[in-house]
Amino acid sequence: MALDPIEQFQIHNLFPIAKIGNTEIAFTNSAAFMLAAVIGLTLFLLAATAGKNLVPTRLQSAAEIAYEFVATTVRSTAGAEGMTFFPFVFTIFMFVLALNMFGLIPFAFTVTSHIIITAALALTVFFTVLIYGLMRHGLRFFKLFVPKGVPVYLLPLIVAIEVLSFLSRPISHSVRLFANMLAGHIALQVFAGFIILLGGALGAIGWIGGAVPFAIIVALLALETLVAFLQAYVFAILTCIYLNDAIHPGH
Repeated sequence: MALDPIEQFQIHNLFPIAKIGNTEIAFTNSAAFMLAAVIGLTLFLLAATAGKNLVPTRLQSAAEIAYEFVATTVRSTAGAEGMTFFPFVFTIFMFVLALNMFGLIPFAFTVTSHIIITAALALTVFFTVLIYGLMRHGLRFFKLFVPKGVPVYLLPLIVAIEVLSFLSRPISHSVRLFANMLAGHIALQVFAGFIILLGGALGAIGWIGGAVPFAIIVALLALETLVAFLQAYVFAILTCIYLNDAIHPGH
């Protein structure tokens, strides 16, 4: 195990795919874990829904729990009309959750610890909201930036703040997930490094002393498991909140 806590986040090329000019396009460890998440989720959902038993199997129960959890989240934040976007929100939630959980496996790669990935997901949500809002409501979509009941003399300031808040959504949406996953995995690596350093410097006594950081690692791993789920949930519920603005602008 490397002592450098940043080394675990390095992207490595596994094999080249194509070359455009001087730019080489390669299949990376990050792409491998994203592909594994897609394949794993697809197989899980296909296996879970294959039987459609009246008395559900464990796999079917897990899939139904995930379905109801996301469906309840969509309905409570975006209303019944928000269920139009259920496949979109469900896909994002399950994909982020799978990537977060994969990152907890020893020596695995944490895809969501890279801002480029979380930013791509956040921008997908942002442009979905913008395009759908404009297609459905036209220019009335911009009522989103004009809250009701605001005095006229405060309106320019409020509109400017609302526009800035809207444009900054992809930043906050992506940084929240990225920062939480990055910080948690760095903490795990640091405490794991303490055990190695103590064992290498003090021998058997050091390994005994390493029991304290080991206990901290176990506690951190449990916390990171909870954080992995919570961050997938937060990413999904923020997506629902933003989609609600596209469905009901000005409310």
